[in-house]
Amino acid sequence: MSSKEVTPTRSVLLDLKKKIKLSQSGYKIMKMKRDGLIIEFFEVMEKARKMRAGVSSDYEAAMEKITIARVVEGEIAVRSAAYALKAEPQVKLGSKSIMGMMVPKVEATAIHTNLVDKGYGVISTSAYIEEAAVAFEKLLDTLVRAAEIETTMKKLLDEIEKTKRRVNALEFKIIPELKESERFVKFRLEEMERENTTRLKHLKRKGEAAE
Repeated sequence: MSSKEVTPTRSVLLDLKKKIKLSQSGYKIMKMKRDGLIIEFFEVMEKARKMRAGVSSDYEAAMEKITIARVVEGEIAVRSAAYALKAEPQVKLGSKSIMGMMVPKVEATAIHTNLVDKGYGVISTSAYIEEAAVAFEKLLDTLVRAAEIETTMKKLLDEIEKTKRRVNALEFKIIPELKESERFVKFRLEEMERENTTRLKHLKRKGEAAE
């Protein structure tokens, strides 16, 4: 709001004072939110760092187990065990609140299954194939949790940037412009008051001279 667009009246001055107070209050709240989100982001980033290391570790372990199973049991036996698997992982998407912001919550079920529920024969299947299956179940579970953390981190980053823009807009544009308008209205009101006082004095002198 440019000061030139403001009508210098007492009601406008009162309105500007209210807007400045409200904007300053909003600025403090947004600044606290921004700082809280940044703290939360660093905590989530640390979890993401550990989770990425976990994904890498679990992937290497799963590939090692499946390679051993293929060498010992053969490609056909490994594929047969994979095709016999009955249970399918189920992913459930939800949401949770962080600093008033909704972030995704990902849950997976039926990842870990009992040996008897896997679909392939307990006796006919070797321990190498079972170890590979368990390793890949662990990898899938880690990937699901990693997806939730990575998505949360991205959402937090977006919210931090959005909040920073609002804080900057209040601090460097909205509040300064409102204060400038307030100063302009005060100056014009004082100027108008001086003009009225001068005019009244002039009229009084003129009246006294007429007597």
